[in-house]
Amino acid sequence: MRTVSMWIVALGAAITTAHGQPDQAQAPAGPVRAYSLMREDEDWSFLNNPSLRQDFWDPIKYIPLGSDDWYLSIGGEAREAFEQVGNDNWGKQAYTNTFFLERYMLHTDWHLGRHVRVFVQLKSGLESFREGGARPIDEKKLDFEAAFLEVGRAQGRNWIVLRAGRQELNYGSGRLVSPREGPNVRQSFDGVKIEGQTAGWRVDAFAVRPDLDKPGFFDNVPNHQIEFWGLYATRPLRRWVSLDTYYLGVDRQNAAFNRGVGAELRHTAGGRLWRPVATQERDWDFDYEGVWQFGSFGAAGIKAWTLASDTGYSFPTAPLRPRVSVKADISSGDDPRKSALGTFNPLFPIGNYFGVLADTGPGPVNFIDVHPRVQTKLPRSVTVSADLVAQWRESLDDGVYAVPGFLLVPANGSRARFVGYRPGVEVRWQIDRHAYLQADYGVFFAGEFLKQASPGRNINYTEFWAGYKF
Repeated sequence: MRTVSMWIVALGAAITTAHGQPDQAQAPAGPVRAYSLMREDEDWSFLNNPSLRQDFWDPIKYIPLGSDDWYLSIGGEAREAFEQVGNDNWGKQAYTNTFFLERYMLHTDWHLGRHVRVFVQLKSGLESFREGGARPIDEKKLDFEAAFLEVGRAQGRNWIVLRAGRQELNYGSGRLVSPREGPNVRQSFDGVKIEGQTAGWRVDAFAVRPDLDKPGFFDNVPNHQIEFWGLYATRPLRRWVSLDTYYLGVDRQNAAFNRGVGAELRHTAGGRLWRPVATQERDWDFDYEGVWQFGSFGAAGIKAWTLASDTGYSFPTAPLRPRVSVKADISSGDDPRKSALGTFNPLFPIGNYFGVLADTGPGPVNFIDVHPRVQTKLPRSVTVSADLVAQWRESLDDGVYAVPGFLLVPANGSRARFVGYRPGVEVRWQIDRHAYLQADYGVFFAGEFLKQASPGRNINYTEFWAGYKF
């Protein structure tokens, strides 16, 4: 992979030279039975104590293979979704598209002593009844989502682990790098990653290619059109506040923007300051992030940026335990009168970037948005949230892009800034640790730009989910 070998050496060295204070706040107080977004992050080794085995699935979460450090853990997921989209792409598909999505995942986690681990995860995503056929995010009949070898052990104050093979990546809030959880088919990568911790800094370095999803059986291959590498470091500061800093590099042979198509070499440098949502007492939470991008696009340069914020306040002891929050974000668009490309690239963002409308509507490129939200908790583990997203174009010379970053609506000479607004509601019932039901509904009301540059019809979106994890 071009340019990557030297990055592996440099990034690996960075792990051993970071500085900071020990992370004491995030050490778990006891066994954690929650299912993680990244299933390889789960630790079921505590089940070597038979007295702690309480759940129906516990016998397969810890299967002894000899000594305590040799064991196998098995887990999986089933998710069914009924999705209905009316006037997709604001009327370019001027009909109501109703379809059914199925996701099945199964993983085995082999711990072969203290320092060797093999993790294998299968995925199957199926689509039925969608007019126009399945999109790449809808269908993957059967393949490996992950299949990696890990050498080392993440234990103590200072450690280092090497991971090689197919794997998922997830960093920060998922604004730039995530496994794409919302859509039916998750994103994975092929390559190597070094994880480490020293003096309180948790540091990852990686060099990968994104996995190119094809719809068949075991036919996925690395995307040889794209190289992706990076360094991500995080550490706690004080009062539950943490700091993330990172560098990400991407080399795409064929990148398409409103300006045109060309080779893209883009460097991303950013920082994130965040505090998690309060769970015990009334308190503030926040997530603030700033990013600068530079590099080259064809014969031109790149100068792009984004600022993102999410500020919330929780009332965990009040009736319905509400949390109120406001997101406010802005990312740069292009001005063709300037030599450098100004369109921000979100790289590999979280699939449901704006919540409701998980896989349709505008994405975090060339936009300004304000996004208030209220979430409440009802009895029997039912949560209800309502939100409103209002969106404008940052540059009047650039178009509207999808969440993954491809162009949806070109500028087409329109000088209107307002893209539209979307009210939405979500209801989720977490039946128990394993099962949940969820319903989402939203309407994206087209603004003046969409009415000028596209058919400009309102998008109606409804989705019902049912899921089970073990």
